[in-house]
Amino acid sequence: MNTTKTYLSALLILGFVWLSPRPLRADNPIITDAFTADPAALVVGDTVYLYCGQDEGRPDQTGGYVLHRWLCYSSTDLVNWRPHGSPLAAKDFTWAKGSAWASHVVERNGKFYWYSTVDQATAKGFAVGVAVSDSPTGPFKDARGSALVSLDHPGGKPWDDIDPAVFIDAGGQAWLFWGNTTCYYARLKPNMIELDGDVQTVVGLHDFTEAPWVHQRNGIYYLSYASGFPEKISYATAPAITGPWTHRGILAEVAGNSNTIHQAIIDFKGRSYFIYHNGGRQRPDIGGSFRRSVCVDELFYNADGTMKPVIQTSEGVK
Repeated sequence: MNTTKTYLSALLILGFVWLSPRPLRADNPIITDAFTADPAALVVGDTVYLYCGQDEGRPDQTGGYVLHRWLCYSSTDLVNWRPHGSPLAAKDFTWAKGSAWASHVVERNGKFYWYSTVDQATAKGFAVGVAVSDSPTGPFKDARGSALVSLDHPGGKPWDDIDPAVFIDAGGQAWLFWGNTTCYYARLKPNMIELDGDVQTVVGLHDFTEAPWVHQRNGIYYLSYASGFPEKISYATAPAITGPWTHRGILAEVAGNSNTIHQAIIDFKGRSYFIYHNGGRQRPDIGGSFRRSVCVDELFYNADGTMKPVIQTSEGVK
């Protein structure tokens, strides 16, 4: 036996394996140039646009959420993300101040509408504003000059007009969902910047805290949301967007090193994905509940249409 030839052959095989193309993975967290929270995602053609608040934290590292603007990123593979800066900030709503909390962006008739949580400058409590742009990367400008939703609806409390999410059904009707401790919904007019009718309350949810997200698949409507505290993601299903909603259980457990978790659910290139934040950047001086980071993992369904619990990973997706 020629041991020299055998040895060289083994080296060639090892070299081939080492140099062969390998699947790229989006290590979690996927965004590392800033602390990011409350992700919303929009698919436009072959591109995913990610919108999230920028967690600034406090200089003395004490508790409290400090967010003044939102950031935008895009990707064609969910692995490589291109930053687009800050297309919108809380100060762009002249009637608001501070706090750029959770938001949601949708496309309608070639325009992009950004529904955002801000606290009001002169009126009491948080409110939902809406900005508009001709491009998914902005710049965005206030579409109304006033709040779309605030304390003026029945049962409103100073802290519950937060976390907007918009869903456009197959008939073209747009719906706005939002809330904290109570989940509300209402129709939107075709102009996307006015409510069309009364504000309704969603019933049938279990332990609703905040962060509603609505999507539809194979005739089933899904309403996922943060529940309890520290937060998990629970979900319900319904045969229509107006209900009745049936509680289906926990979709995602508590996020690592974070008291909150906030989800976006999308279908992209034949697969489903769960986008969320955790406190995963865990050096002693960074990371945690007030310095969060966005992650993505794959989402799977059972044969009966229920969703399988999401496995949160550090490897991310291929």
